[in-house]
Amino acid sequence: MKVWLGAVLACAIALPAAAQTRRDEFYWLGEINKASAVINSQEGLLDPAAAPRIAAGLRTVLQAGEQPGGKRPTTVITFEPLLIEAAGVEATLLHAGRSSQDMLSTVRAAILRDELLKLATQLHKTTAAMLRLAERNTGTIVPNYTNGVAAQPNSYAHYLLGHIAGLERNAERLRQAYARLDRSPMGTTVLNGTSWPLNRERMARYLGFPALVDNAYDAAQITAAEMPVEIGAVAGSIAIHAGAFVEDVMTQYAQPRPWILLREGDGNTYVSSAMPQKRNPGLLNDTRAEASRAVSLGIGRLIQAHNIPPGMSDPKAVRDNTAVVAAALRTLASWERVLNAVVISPERALEELNSDWTASQEVADVLMRTYRLPFRVGHHFASEVVDHAKAHDIRPSDFPYAEAQRIYAHTLQEMKVEGSALPMSEAEFRATLDPVAIIRNRATSGGPQPAELTRMLEAAKSSLAAQEGWIVERRGAIDAALSALDKDFAALMK
Repeated sequence: MKVWLGAVLACAIALPAAAQTRRDEFYWLGEINKASAVINSQEGLLDPAAAPRIAAGLRTVLQAGEQPGGKRPTTVITFEPLLIEAAGVEATLLHAGRSSQDMLSTVRAAILRDELLKLATQLHKTTAAMLRLAERNTGTIVPNYTNGVAAQPNSYAHYLLGHIAGLERNAERLRQAYARLDRSPMGTTVLNGTSWPLNRERMARYLGFPALVDNAYDAAQITAAEMPVEIGAVAGSIAIHAGAFVEDVMTQYAQPRPWILLREGDGNTYVSSAMPQKRNPGLLNDTRAEASRAVSLGIGRLIQAHNIPPGMSDPKAVRDNTAVVAAALRTLASWERVLNAVVISPERALEELNSDWTASQEVADVLMRTYRLPFRVGHHFASEVVDHAKAHDIRPSDFPYAEAQRIYAHTLQEMKVEGSALPMSEAEFRATLDPVAIIRNRATSGGPQPAELTRMLEAAKSSLAAQEGWIVERRGAIDAALSALDKDFAALMK
């Protein structure tokens, strides 16, 4: 329970040491070549006598690429000349049964896999920030809005838990997309495999993939174009949730006395160049802009993959696809800042609730639940009370009980319902309009009442812990696989 609130990501899902190396196209082409050298020399596809020389040349190329200004080619046909220069033309023996198609499909999958883990880490951090805010506001009662109009009172913690539920679905979608991405295309060559008996399973293990793309045609021709579209949809879903939250806060800035604002300073707000009274919510604007960018880029993946023959490179570019994930990551990071900068005035929120009629539905509910009055009759009565109150500028706490009795009698007559005087006493009528009591007395599962809030907070913590464990497991699996490859590749040169 306490662990997730401590160093949530500081140790458990901090970037591993291996991630300090740029895991770009050059890096993964190097890993594929290292794995090919090890596997093929041990399984009779590469002369073991030639393997050490080829491996030494490959190491030279990789070490040179790590130097400042070193060459880091991003394609197979630009990587291979460096390898030939370092190890001789016999180094192309590594290319047995391979193609740019399966190699670059694998490179792109590996890069996007790393990017999704970064996104998962920030999604975890943002959700954890929201959960901390919810825990601090279990007793904060605020207005909630539908169709842009104040609708009902709610616990702010319950409202946040609703957003957390959305973020949990984002995490679920991300994990599902990751599972479909986390399959090795290596060994499928162009589209129908090769006559070389390549050990695809072993190659996948060395590169940290737990499974293969099964169908050789699918590997580079179908899934390689499809996955960016799915990742774009994940990014768009995250951005939609962020934008909805931002807009909910942003509307308060149009009010002369908001109940929720951003803490001033630290880049959260900025002053107007002309109007001294203004404190513009710059952080909200920036977060919304990032969310819009993520949506735009995500939709772009769909557009670029549309109406092209299988296998074309249009939607496959690493730069374009990682830009989508980066925009979603920036959106979440900015949203986390918003959550840490939010300042809520419970008193002002309650004042707004008590100045409006957001509790009026409860009148109809009580009349039906306690006194068996048909709901539509009670609803009509409550609606007439609200109309009268607004026409005469009367707050709920000040509404004359005698006027409520008169309206009730008129409602029964108008709707041709038999009955007597308003069955609710004055004390009950006023208690029914108390926003705090309404929250306390909710009875359905998933509501804002204290017992359900406690249950949902605990469930959210458990979900966060599971997300953290998944990230740790996947990062650990990749790093362990690459470490094993490094060890076996080093042994090849002895």
